[in-house]
Amino acid sequence: MRLRDIHKSFAGAEGPVPVLRGVDLELAAGETLALTGESGSGKSTLLHLVGGLDRPDSGRIEVAGTEVTALDDSGRAKLRRGTVGVVFQQFNLIPSLNVGDNIAFQARLAGRHEPEQAQALAERLGLAAHLSKYPEQLSGGQQQRTAIARTLAARPDLVLADEPTGNLDEATAEEVLGAMLALVEETGAALMMVTHSEHHAARMARRLHLSGGQVA
Repeated sequence: MRLRDIHKSFAGAEGPVPVLRGVDLELAAGETLALTGESGSGKSTLLHLVGGLDRPDSGRIEVAGTEVTALDDSGRAKLRRGTVGVVFQQFNLIPSLNVGDNIAFQARLAGRHEPEQAQALAERLGLAAHLSKYPEQLSGGQQQRTAIARTLAARPDLVLADEPTGNLDEATAEEVLGAMLALVEETGAALMMVTHSEHHAARMARRLHLSGGQVA
């Protein structure tokens, strides 16, 4: 992943409000990165731009050899189906699908569904006994583990995680983060995680701090 001179503003009552001011960033395959900063510093905005969920005002974003900033809506949606996986603080599971089908959903969209791999992910994340359950029947930690399994089942090159343990208690957060880091290491995916936790940031190989819309 490579970002060059990324700028992004949002409309305010008195005109555009700059959020990102010339951000440069590189992340190699298999590398883990914590993105920290105060609330409103642009962490989630940057993650959304990399994932093609929004567009920068200017600058260039490249992921796995694809220039994200040159893609149309359809191209960016295709990117998120296979190349980039996103794990949100809100689990975003599909209520009408059971755990097994939620895990398989992203991989099926990407044309990469392998039942044995999905089963192995479920076992690694402590979900093997819950595959026939629906999201509403799961605890918060189980729902987040399902969301992580769904993302990794598609074997993305880059995983973007936006405060993925923010809704979990401390013990469950530790368990979920540990499982995610282990699985990312095994798959060789790069991981960029937005976090407010100093402890969680310390578990990443690298850390970047956003302040005033720039990398400090």
